[in-house]
Amino acid sequence: QQQQQQQQHTALCMSPPSLVDLNQYNLALEDIAQEWTAVITGETAMMNAGARLAAKSSKEIFVDTIQVKFPRQSSGGLGLELLEIAGGRDDGLGIVVISGIVEGGSADNSGVQLGDSIAQVAVQTVVQNNNDMESLTECQQESSVETECLGYDATVDAISSLPAAMEDNEVIVLTLKRLRRKPKVTVKLQYPPSQQESDTTIELFSGENLRRAMLTRGVKLNDALSRRFDSGGTGDCGGEATCSTCVVNVVQGGELLNPQAIQEEQMLKKNPKWRLGCKAIVGHGMQQGEMTIRVNPRQWD
Repeated sequence: QQQQQQQQHTALCMSPPSLVDLNQYNLALEDIAQEWTAVITGETAMMNAGARLAAKSSKEIFVDTIQVKFPRQSSGGLGLELLEIAGGRDDGLGIVVISGIVEGGSADNSGVQLGDSIAQVAVQTVVQNNNDMESLTECQQESSVETECLGYDATVDAISSLPAAMEDNEVIVLTLKRLRRKPKVTVKLQYPPSQQESDTTIELFSGENLRRAMLTRGVKLNDALSRRFDSGGTGDCGGEATCSTCVVNVVQGGELLNPQAIQEEQMLKKNPKWRLGCKAIVGHGMQQGEMTIRVNPRQWD
């Protein structure tokens, strides 16, 4: 029975689509407590007002959202140990993280990790409805509580307010917040010999636009001697992907870039290793690694 329950455990990551295991970017346990913080946000069209978990070093670290599901045991408990790392406020706000996972408990082998913070706890029950004499349909009934940025006592009170375990077909759904470092891509830039500039190396976060990232770091990208693809004149299009003056030659690490769209592929079909800087995203799929790029490839012999 325990083996059958473990097979039903599922985990879902809410971060951008990934081509790699994001757990490789998890923070070391000893660093997590120092990085968690909370911010008070006002109401927007997309979000209600309230407290939200955040990373202190937000330039280097991001807060990911993970969902895990596992069968609810008859005891009703989660099988988790909690630790308050910030709290003591009259309004019940604080930060609580998972400090232990009970062996054989409900959450064991579910994908929960030490240092995660629970943002929501839900109980789902699959109910069969008999619509007519010939068909049965299944629907889910759900009870949930929000626990993000609550102190220890408020978190325990919220979880305890969920209905007691009643059915064998109940499932616990935990929405977790997890700290991860932002993956990076190291880019070696090579310039045409005629420019007499030494190779240089820059570091970009995965998900950055190549053209924008290079320009903000003071890298000469657009080829002043190049004729525009669209008009045959000089000057660049400002990142609209029509002139191709920001084109680069990817010598190494092309797999770290997003796939070409049809327009870009047609524009550069004679040079399959070339990419438009304005349409290239480094670290596609949350990858990290190293790249070598030749700037202004039309000026190379």
